[in-house]
Amino acid sequence: MPSPVPEDAFSEGLPDREGASTQETFELFSALAPKGWRVELIEGEIYVVPPANGEHEEIVTEVVEQVIARRVDRELRNFTGIGLSLPGTTDAVRVIPDLVIAPKGSFDDQSEWHAPDPVLLVAEVTSSSSTASRDRVQKIRAYARAGIPLYLLIDREAGEAVVCSEPLGDDYGHKSIHKLGTVVPLPVPLGFDLDTGAF
Repeated sequence: MPSPVPEDAFSEGLPDREGASTQETFELFSALAPKGWRVELIEGEIYVVPPANGEHEEIVTEVVEQVIARRVDRELRNFTGIGLSLPGTTDAVRVIPDLVIAPKGSFDDQSEWHAPDPVLLVAEVTSSSSTASRDRVQKIRAYARAGIPLYLLIDREAGEAVVCSEPLGDDYGHKSIHKLGTVVPLPVPLGFDLDTGAF
C-alpha cells in the first residue's frame, strides 16, 4: 500500500513536531495544505489528496444536477467541500466527501468539521487506484459506523456505481452494484433513479 502522506509533502517550512499526536499532525497538515487539496484522517492515517481531475468533477457535477432535478424533498441540498467528523475505533475520523446531501440549514454555522447526524447521503467518485481502495474499504466502514443512510460510490476504475444502504456496525447491510452507463435506483430518503449514462 502506498504511503498515506507523500514523504515530500509540505516538507519545506514544516516546523519540527517530533512527538506530535496523529490529531496534532493532521491539524498541522490541514493548515498547510494548498488550496484545493484535501487532508483526511481515516483509521489513524493521514491522507493528503491533490485536486481532482476534470472527469472526476464532471461526474460530481452531473450527480448534483440530477439530485436537484429529481429530489422528492425540495428541502434537500447538495454540499461539496463539507468536512465531516465521524466516530472512529480510536480517534475521530475526518473526511471531506465529494458530495453530501442533507436538509437545508444542516451546516449553517462556522464549524470546519460537522457531525454526520443530518447527512442522508455521501458520495465519493474514485480519483485514482490509491484513493479508490480507501473509498471501497475504509470509507464504507467510516460512513456505516456514523449511521449515514446511503453511501454512493462511483468507481471509475471498476466501471461501477455501488449503492450502500442499511448501515449496521462497520458495514452496510445492503449493497447493490450497477454498471456505469445504466440507471441506478437510489433508495429512500432520496427515492429516484440516477442515470449514470450521463457521466
